[in-house]
Amino acid sequence: MDDLRVGVFTIREKWERSLAVSNTCRLEPEYLKGVFRKGTLAEGESCLWINSRFLPSQDLIQAINELEDGQGLVHEDDLIAARTDYPFSKDFFRDNNYPESGLEKVEFSGAQSLNNIWDLVELNAQQIEADIKRSNIEHISNSGLGVEAVVQNSDHIYIGQNVNIEPGCIFIAKDGPIIIEDGATIEAGSILRGPVAVCKGATVKMAARIYGGTTIGPVCKVGGEVSGSIFHSYSNKAHDGFCGNSIFGQWVNLGANTVTSNLKNDYKEIQVIDWDTKSPIDTGRQFLGTIMGDHSKTAINTMLNTGTVCGVSSNVFVDDLSPKVIESFTWLGPQGPALYRFDKALEVMKAMMKRREVELTPEYQKMMKNILNNRKGDG
Repeated sequence: MDDLRVGVFTIREKWERSLAVSNTCRLEPEYLKGVFRKGTLAEGESCLWINSRFLPSQDLIQAINELEDGQGLVHEDDLIAARTDYPFSKDFFRDNNYPESGLEKVEFSGAQSLNNIWDLVELNAQQIEADIKRSNIEHISNSGLGVEAVVQNSDHIYIGQNVNIEPGCIFIAKDGPIIIEDGATIEAGSILRGPVAVCKGATVKMAARIYGGTTIGPVCKVGGEVSGSIFHSYSNKAHDGFCGNSIFGQWVNLGANTVTSNLKNDYKEIQVIDWDTKSPIDTGRQFLGTIMGDHSKTAINTMLNTGTVCGVSSNVFVDDLSPKVIESFTWLGPQGPALYRFDKALEVMKAMMKRREVELTPEYQKMMKNILNNRKGDG
């Protein structure tokens, strides 16, 4: 979970920057071994363990820094953080399992946690603002955006190194900051209304309209109309089409004129379907679009239903509104769902990743195979 992006940074990056630590490691399930860096313990030193469902704040960091060995910080019976000595940490790090028993509990109120995946959308605008303080990018003057840019409230616009801003762009930061990280490109005629984050190496395509609460992750290409959405990294929405209040993982590709419905016609709160039980869940949100896993893709003119949940490595090319649930490794056409052959899916993954000079490792393939083996859908 610590690799999820909300605001500018992933949850892991937020904690690393907030705590200013020099060495990090993580516990992870067996099927993720080798996909994410597990790290190593600092020899002989006590360790601070963080529950990645929680987001750092100034008060929370202060409370964590005051913990002593053997103490755990808790919020409503959930463990936020624990400090343990090296021998204790070494044992459970080896076993890849954290035992909460034996800790002296220290209560903390007001912690901010992620309880559902759509909480990322709810908190994204706020986290963009919070991440400005965790970034080393300073705000710029009007001249830093070029003479042909139109700027409102330049004190809330932050530009990294080697950023390419083409003529005719408009930056509106009166309602929240705009941060453009190193190596990003904003193509001609684009309009950005903060709070917005354009991360390292990302591209905002020509004449895009990017509304507040949007994060465009590293090496993404995003165009058209986007509002309140998160693109994690290496994902593309390069063409026209509306995307609202949605979350996209890595290596997603949305075909031209793909649209996400994010509001019901009757204005009622949106339900999503539980991935395991297939029962409806009340989200408490009036606006919620699509939640789409890594490597999934849509064809041109695809219409994604309100509150759609799509798994990993699925292809969607329906003539009507999509179903509310699309299982991982689904080939979903007008005739209904079918199983996407694993060997073919790997071929596409490899081809897409190669274009960005990223290797499809055996460990990554093992992770994908585990997802396929746990698939519950038809086809």
